[in-house]
Amino acid sequence: MAKTIKVSKNVLKTVYRPRDPWARKYDFGHLLIIGGSKLYTGSPILAAMAALRTGADLVTIVAVERAANVAAAYSPNLIAYPLRGNYLNRSHLPELAKFVKNKDAVVLGGGLWRQPPVLDAVRAFVKQIDLPTVIDADAIHAVAADKKVLNGGKFVLTPNEREFAVLAGKKPAKSVDERIKIVKEAAAELKAVVMLKGRIDVISDGERVALNKTGNPFMTVGGMGDTLAGVCGSLLAQGHELFTAACAAAYINGRAGDIAARRLGAGIVATDLIDALPKAIKG
Repeated sequence: MAKTIKVSKNVLKTVYRPRDPWARKYDFGHLLIIGGSKLYTGSPILAAMAALRTGADLVTIVAVERAANVAAAYSPNLIAYPLRGNYLNRSHLPELAKFVKNKDAVVLGGGLWRQPPVLDAVRAFVKQIDLPTVIDADAIHAVAADKKVLNGGKFVLTPNEREFAVLAGKKPAKSVDERIKIVKEAAAELKAVVMLKGRIDVISDGERVALNKTGNPFMTVGGMGDTLAGVCGSLLAQGHELFTAACAAAYINGRAGDIAARRLGAGIVATDLIDALPKAIKG
């Protein structure tokens, strides 16, 4: 059994250090978020707001027209570019390639929809990307169908139990030891960082394994995975390495959920977690 790292609040000291008084915009990263569809408009917004609340300087959302317009109307803090159509497809790849330039990291997958043209476009994009990238939600289903597209790139995959079963062909048991084993195996096979989300998050890069115990049962509500992806993308954009960013993101997202749940219990929603993120990163 691999020796495991227990993620604690000490991880905050690793990813948040005193800022140079002469710091300027772009020093702490510009994150690109690709997500959303005609039906699912909230995912990229939640990821983007979580990224801003955890220190990224700029976040740009690229999404199909309805999702981008909803994002632009939601907050003046967001940059949103609309793509034609109701969901992502290969015709959008040239525009995506333009937006990748001068970015520091990418979050891909939330709310994209699992239509065949969407999954095909995701695989084509993943083949081309050379930036640290969080692969979440529908994008996990895309790469699960052709794992070779990952090709040893700079990826953090953040599956829930069902997505992990699709990705690795193994349904996670409730045994933490078993989860450690299968996550480590999946990370080694994919040559990527894999975070299996759950009551205890299990994170591995194929060699190291970490366990995160922040979070609570009220975080089953939709959108909590989007906030996690946004936090992880923010830390990647700020220059932190994949495994560290994944560990810190799991801790921060779970801690923010704990802070919000103490006040709201079963009434918690993802925007409550986002509001709690500044307090969570203060330790």
